[in-house]
Amino acid sequence: MNASVSHIEVMRSQLGRARGLGAGGSGVGHWWAERVSAASLLPLSAWFVVQMFRLSGAEHAQVVKWGSKPVNATMLTALIITTFYHAQMGLQVIVDDYVHGKAHLPTRILVKIGTSLIGLLGVFAVIKLVVAGSSRKS
Repeated sequence: MNASVSHIEVMRSQLGRARGLGAGGSGVGHWWAERVSAASLLPLSAWFVVQMFRLSGAEHAQVVKWGSKPVNATMLTALIITTFYHAQMGLQVIVDDYVHGKAHLPTRILVKIGTSLIGLLGVFAVIKLVVAGSSRKS
């Protein structure tokens, strides 16, 4: 019996050695969420650009009337929420890659709070537009 042999060599492939390393699988979900939000932003942004061209030169009352329609308000809200969700995920990747040490966690929290607040202000603006449009009707 040889007491100097202390480890057993295991034959593994490169993939076998790599499993269990990294972000614990959360990266795949984040990657998919970024792709899905980007894909949903394409038709929403196209719709918004077309609508802005249609409304160019319109008076304030016409824009309020347009924005108070349920379909337009829903599309605007979806655009705002998706845009700021996508922005938050993109900024999170930047923070994860380039901010290290004690500043990492506060920066991540600041990014989430900042994008959420700005998105909330956008949703509030749409709600205000809907209320203004409904008060003009009565």
